Formats: sequence, C-alpha cells, structure tokens
Amino acid sequence: MTAQPTGRPARRDGRDAFTFERTFTAGIDDVWAAVTESDRLARWIGTWTGDPGSGSVLFRMNAEGEDITASRYDILRCEPPRSLQVRAVDDYGVWDLYLDLEQDATTTTLTLTQLVNDTVAPAETGPGWDYYLDRLVAAETGADVSAIDFARDYYPALRDHYRQLTDQPSGARQA
Repeated sequence: MTAQPTGRPARRDGRDAFTFERTFTAGIDDVWAAVTESDRLARWIGTWTGDPGSGSVLFRMNAEGEDITASRYDILRCEPPRSLQVRAVDDYGVWDLYLDLEQDATTTTLTLTQLVNDTVAPAETGPGWDYYLDRLVAAETGADVSAIDFARDYYPALRDHYRQLTDQPSGARQA
C-alpha cells in the first residue's frame, strides 16, 4: 500500500488547524457509531472507559504497543450524530480535536480537525491521522486493518509532505 497524505491546513475557531476527510457509503448514524462507540473504536484506534455523561472518558490507543497508558479526554461538545469536540492533555501534548459528520443522499463525510499549538507538529501528527483514518475506512469496509503499516507506509514517508505545508508562510497556505 502506498499511503497518500490527505491533511490540509485550515482554520477553526480562529486558530491554525489541520483537517482530514474520509467519505463512507454508510448512513451518518453508522459512521457516528464507528467513531464514538468503544467497541467500534477498538477496531481501528483504541477504546474508552468511563461515563461520557460525566464530561470525560479515559481513552487508550490500541495500535501503538502495550505500554500506552490511557489519557483523559474531556468532551467539550457532543451533538450526535453530527459533531464531537474533545480535548486531552497527555505526555505527547495538547490534543484539541473536532469530528464533524455530514450526510448526503448516499454518503457520509467525516471531517477530523486538529488545532495546531506549541505541542502539535503537523509533520509528526499528520501521518498518524492519515494512518488512523485509513484504518477506520478499512474497518468500516471489511478490509484487513492489520495490513495497514504505519512504519512502512506513513511515517516517516508522509512527514516531509506535512513539513512542507507548515513551512509555507501563513498567507500561502491553502484553506
């Protein structure tokens, strides 16, 4: 597999961000379940525990080795089945993430946006989001998720693409 970088610079809430999209031939409720239900998340990125009604959950990545600890994700906005905003602060930085879903007659488009801050380097996180979103597509289409190889196809292979996007002057970035 040859991975393709899909993230692009954007603005969200007046801040620099990177946005990634995937389109599914599925209803919005099904895609929402794939990105919010712990057992469905487990197929492509990780699991959460706790009570989302409390305003936070503990989320643990499952494709990055056994010694990854769970991180607290605060749920800032949840409007099923269209919008989710979460924030986490962990050993790797501050993660401000937005998931937005839109459905048309035959497809649902998922847009993932990550705000850029002092601890988020798109050259490092962009390849990871392409990897995980490709795993989501594989899980939802019945493909072999384990065949998607981060070290072989995503990182460092896509790093220079994202580095070039962030090295452009702000006015030259594509939104």
